[in-house]
Amino acid sequence: MAISLTKFDRKKWTSYADWKLLVLLVLFLNVKLAIKIPAIALIYLLQFDFKFGFKFNNSRLPLFYLLIIALAFVGMLINGGYTHTNYLIAFCTGIVFWVLCILAIHQVKLSVEGRSLVTIHNTLMLFFIINVAFSALNLLSIIWEIKALNPYLYQGQYQKYFIGTGDYIRGLTFDTSTTNAVINAMGVIYFLVRGKPVMLLVCMATLLLTGSNFINITLLLIMALLFAFRSTRNQKSMMLACLMMLVVFMAKVSPQNNQYVDETIADILERYPKHHIKPQVKETPLVDRPDSELTPDQRKEKIATLYLDSLSMAEYIRVNKHTPKRLDPAIIRTDGGRVVLPQANIHSATYQSIKVPLPAQHPLITFIDRHKTGLPISAENIPAPPLPGKAIGLLQTGKFMAQHPGKILLGDGMGNFSSKLAFRATGLGIAGGYPHKYVYINQAFMLNHLDLYLNFFSKNTGYHSLTNSPFSVYDQLWAEYGLLGLLAFAVYYLWFFAKHYKKLTYGLPILLLIMAVLLVDYWFEQLSILMFFELLLLLNIKETTQGIAGGFEHA
Repeated sequence: MAISLTKFDRKKWTSYADWKLLVLLVLFLNVKLAIKIPAIALIYLLQFDFKFGFKFNNSRLPLFYLLIIALAFVGMLINGGYTHTNYLIAFCTGIVFWVLCILAIHQVKLSVEGRSLVTIHNTLMLFFIINVAFSALNLLSIIWEIKALNPYLYQGQYQKYFIGTGDYIRGLTFDTSTTNAVINAMGVIYFLVRGKPVMLLVCMATLLLTGSNFINITLLLIMALLFAFRSTRNQKSMMLACLMMLVVFMAKVSPQNNQYVDETIADILERYPKHHIKPQVKETPLVDRPDSELTPDQRKEKIATLYLDSLSMAEYIRVNKHTPKRLDPAIIRTDGGRVVLPQANIHSATYQSIKVPLPAQHPLITFIDRHKTGLPISAENIPAPPLPGKAIGLLQTGKFMAQHPGKILLGDGMGNFSSKLAFRATGLGIAGGYPHKYVYINQAFMLNHLDLYLNFFSKNTGYHSLTNSPFSVYDQLWAEYGLLGLLAFAVYYLWFFAKHYKKLTYGLPILLLIMAVLLVDYWFEQLSILMFFELLLLLNIKETTQGIAGGFEHA
């Protein structure tokens, strides 16, 4: 009897989740390419299948992936890239990225087709729990390091954390915090529809920890649409709870984000350079300022203040008889009669943002110095361009197409203008490592997006934001694959999922989220969130087809 019970438990545990899929998610979403490739190889050894099922009508997988590879080869032949050895190496690297996308979505599709809905949902639940745990460990490690409960207000270590604390909440993928933010935003929508309030709030809290203002705003807009047109009373309550969490976080946990968002929006709307905005700097207390900076009246006020403080300290020592005789007067101070503990001087150098270039910026600065004649923007050291970098990048692409009408249909070629591949192949460490002897930089890329990136990211960290990065899937497809690339993406990728819009529950708002997120990075080459997005959409299509999915209702 005991033996049969053991066998039953093992079988139940084995069927609880799709463990191969969970391993694939954990490993393939990792930031390191050295982990992604072995992960996909392992999963194919465990689940050997190469029947992709591509076809023009009712394709099993998005035909976009095959079409974009075909466009890449045609572009290489037309642009003559096959004559340059270093470009051929970069080109093959780019093809590998697209092939990895195909291999990943095929395994995801196999899991959705071969496992029960309950099993896939359990797998997703486990993945989100593990990711939340890793994110919590990220936060706890910061708290342990700085010995302060709220790192979002901690300005020490040259403001290593403070407003940038969210950048260190990377979660299970060890990728950028934006990747973690997108995963949790999808989790918020997924658990909202499925009526899982605990996991919904946990994902929302983790999303807030990443400090991604763009994802927060995008999610709020999507929730506003759902709240107004497509939600139940319980779902409305959960959305209001998420809104309150955001308000509390912005007001109490990370209030400096309010000022950052306000200034960013003002810069975008007014096209007003930041160096014209007078920074709001907290005035140094009078008693902490040197006498050389004070007027005669201020010196008198300082002496009087210090004298009153000393009297208050003497009174405190007299009343507290157990105080050691050799009490350091710096241990306790009084302010207006109130006893306070000493506080760190936030006006000291270590509490200000670091002014010297960080190690990662050294190659960028060196590159600028060596190629000043070929970098019209960064070489001029413009203090603050009138537009965000992402907007300037789109304008650069539009101007390039206007000047080269022959490239409108097929673009400038893979890796030649706007892609993670183009940045990686520079050997500057911008988008990962690359062998220096095979460095490849196209002239059009150097004069446009590379120059633009260097201009912002060689400066202080205040300029290192999503709004200033030229990274964008839409820009990549337009610049490197032309209008045919954009058309293939719209018809054979987005519509592959969107054609089920009448039945999709959490899939539709997640699709809207991803369409917005594609503005901020080269996600296909990132090999992370799009694979996760595809899993959620394929799952939602399957369950709605079977007619058993829960979801939104008309308000």
